[in-house]
Amino acid sequence: MSDGGGFGFEIGRRDPDSRARTGRLTTPHGSIETPNFIFCGTKAAIKGVTPGQMREAGTGIILANTYHLMIQPGAERIAKLGGLHAFMGWDGPMLTDSGGFQIFSMGHGGVADEIKGRRNRDAAANGKAARPPALTRITEEGAEFRSYLDGSKLFLTPESSIEIQRKLGADLIVQLDECTPFHVERDYTARSMAMSHRWGDRSLAEFARGDDGAQALYGVIQGGVYPDLRRESTEYTAGRPFFGTAVGGSLGAHKDQMYEVVSYCAPHIHPDRPVHLLGIGGFADIFAGVRLGIDTFDCVHPTRVARHGWALMKGAGNERINLRNTRFRDDAGPIDESCGCATCATYSRAYLNHLVRAGEVLSATLLSIHNVATMNRLMAEVRAAIGSCTLDAAEKEWLAV
Repeated sequence: MSDGGGFGFEIGRRDPDSRARTGRLTTPHGSIETPNFIFCGTKAAIKGVTPGQMREAGTGIILANTYHLMIQPGAERIAKLGGLHAFMGWDGPMLTDSGGFQIFSMGHGGVADEIKGRRNRDAAANGKAARPPALTRITEEGAEFRSYLDGSKLFLTPESSIEIQRKLGADLIVQLDECTPFHVERDYTARSMAMSHRWGDRSLAEFARGDDGAQALYGVIQGGVYPDLRRESTEYTAGRPFFGTAVGGSLGAHKDQMYEVVSYCAPHIHPDRPVHLLGIGGFADIFAGVRLGIDTFDCVHPTRVARHGWALMKGAGNERINLRNTRFRDDAGPIDESCGCATCATYSRAYLNHLVRAGEVLSATLLSIHNVATMNRLMAEVRAAIGSCTLDAAEKEWLAV
């Protein structure tokens, strides 16, 4: 799909009642229309779905994870084999994150550590050794952590994150930052934010040293749940020569607070750059984020819930239906009669119910294909609604409210 071009972002239609806008994000491996959704190929693979199936389901862009790929198989090996595009057989636009979120989520308290702590307690109860924390220390220089494969110590700096992402070869890359959880003190959040800004400057300097036009760098907005810190961090990213802006860090303890935190940033984001919201992607989140000026989203949600038997569905309660339920055992209809994906065109709810209940791997693939197609359909309808000034009506159709 590569068109041999460079990078660009053109803004199209704007919604008169919000910050929602359409656009076109161009990379050397092609262009996508925005708003759009970036699917997570964490370890250089969309779980259970091939690149060809992703394309068939309407996907324009995917991402991979720097943290996991630097551990296995290693950035040097991927570079030797032609970079991520050649390595995984994907010819469209790609993004890699900096690796910071995974490292810091393992070192702080909050939800990630609470889950990890519960797993450790469960492991101990079963006579297994609890896994030690991955993050060992954070300094001005960077973050030291242990490999989850062999326990060896690794050190990630702003410069090495850029170097690793350069070897991986994605079109869009992200500066290293510290991702703080919502419950830490304001003083810690402020100090962390200031360090992330210094890391941003170091990321920019390292990026400039090796810039050959093949990649573009996003800066990350931090500041936790504090309006003044969010404004300061947003103004930092706007004042530096980043190609794009990513809204990161703690977005609060619940959805309403998340939307509020993003709203703190919205008025101060550089108006001409693409804006990405890191790690968010439910239907309601998409509509809220788009109204706040978000151009792209990413989340593991569509394929993760598919592996548990859930199918995303326009207008469904909780945005999805559970194909494991017995009410689908004799249902000869498709998941969604209005969906044109390969799964809905070929397979019945009854068959999918059987696959899920039988534990067949095929169920995850077929439901993932449907969920990917549904997210792409959502984004297409959002873009159309912005163009026709009917975003409110589209939201009512998609959300069971």
